[in-house]
Amino acid sequence: MAWTYLLMAGALEVAATTVFRFSGGLSPSRLGFTASFFILAGMSLYCLNRSLEGVPLGTAYAVWTGIGAAGTAMLGVWAFGETATPQRMLLLFGLVACIVGLKFVSA
Repeated sequence: MAWTYLLMAGALEVAATTVFRFSGGLSPSRLGFTASFFILAGMSLYCLNRSLEGVPLGTAYAVWTGIGAAGTAMLGVWAFGETATPQRMLLLFGLVACIVGLKFVSA
């Protein structure tokens, strides 16, 4: 169950950073996006905390930030037309491979 919480934490982190893009710098004039950002970020941290019941802190943090970084970058390419050079895709694939590798070498 700990790894499930960790994957949920990473997915919520991607959602939070995506909503942050629309918040106008956490502007009160974009209150819905600003509130959504804080709710999603809080849920992400909650799931990260729950994952620590079965995943070591260093591994959990590396996986959480890796999912957030890779997921946000891939979403940027897919949904927002960001550049998808072969080098960038190769490095993102490498990041995801490292995250999967941590799952297999963690106790």
